[in-house]
Amino acid sequence: MEPESESVPELAEGIAMLPFQAAPGQFGPEVREPGLRCWRVEKMKAVALDPSEVGAFFNGDSYLVLENRGDQGADLHMWIEKSSRDEQVACAMLATQLDNFLGGEPVQHRQVQGYESPEFMNLFPRGISYKEGGVESGFRRSQSGSGPVQRLYHIKGKKNIRAKEVELSWDSFNKGDCFILDLGETIVSWVGSQANIFEKQKVREISTLIRDTERHGKAQITHINEGEETAEMLKVLGPVPALKESSPEDDSQADVSNSASLYKVSDATGSMKLTKVSEKKPIAKDLLLRDDCFILDNGANGKIFVWKSGANAEEKREALKMADEFIQKMNYPKMKTQVEILPQGRETVMFKQFFQNWN
Repeated sequence: MEPESESVPELAEGIAMLPFQAAPGQFGPEVREPGLRCWRVEKMKAVALDPSEVGAFFNGDSYLVLENRGDQGADLHMWIEKSSRDEQVACAMLATQLDNFLGGEPVQHRQVQGYESPEFMNLFPRGISYKEGGVESGFRRSQSGSGPVQRLYHIKGKKNIRAKEVELSWDSFNKGDCFILDLGETIVSWVGSQANIFEKQKVREISTLIRDTERHGKAQITHINEGEETAEMLKVLGPVPALKESSPEDDSQADVSNSASLYKVSDATGSMKLTKVSEKKPIAKDLLLRDDCFILDNGANGKIFVWKSGANAEEKREALKMADEFIQKMNYPKMKTQVEILPQGRETVMFKQFFQNWN
């Protein structure tokens, strides 16, 4: 069923209409160097935070967080809470300027307080804190280990098996599923004692996908079963505790949330028109046509991907508007639905896994 055209949500409307231009000279050449940088949006300007302040977010403010990994790409996160509409618009505009300064290389993400993605949380080894009027709240989340890449993926399902990034902790594990601990040069594929045969096959596929597309074939994959944990795993995650059991019902629920559909987006008439291209599993990669824009709808799992070949900074700004309008059309919870904007050639593993034979 093709969704009917509706009005654009408030934030997207503001992005489209507010005659705001980010002040020039906001970002210097240092942002092109690898590292983690954070800016708070203050009176329509990006104010760089001292490294000691990074990870402490004030309620009511908007932030830009840039993780530049050099040749391995960059991620630009827009963090918003209950900040003013003007500040949210300014945050999107400043993100556009920074993205343009970096040649359109970053993948853009929108993060909302309380619903941040694991990949965002992993940027802060000391955890993040929310502050009210300069007084830190009780929320704090810690991460163990260090290193350039430390990610944990959860592989779950029976028919629609998908990988989802989760918190880097033994608390994320259970006996019924498979997991991938990505440590950059080493990729550990872990199989739970109660995992089904489909998950065991998928964990090998996703491990290979990470190695071949993210590491250009230069990482070492280690396949292990529950109870065979390596010293490298224990160093990052600590001693193995008693792990949770799993149930067939969990896999059925995962199959529902792992479903996804691909839509082609056009706005020739001035309002967004959606055409469902595919909901087959997996989706044929050649459906992603050059010079077109697509939305991969994984809203059942709380995520929307917008893909555009050769997307420049202005097109990414439009993509954020499209994502907001799509979320409204589908009646997804706006604050809980994560948005990822992908230019061609910078697709993430979380996006690639829905397509057939991506290499």
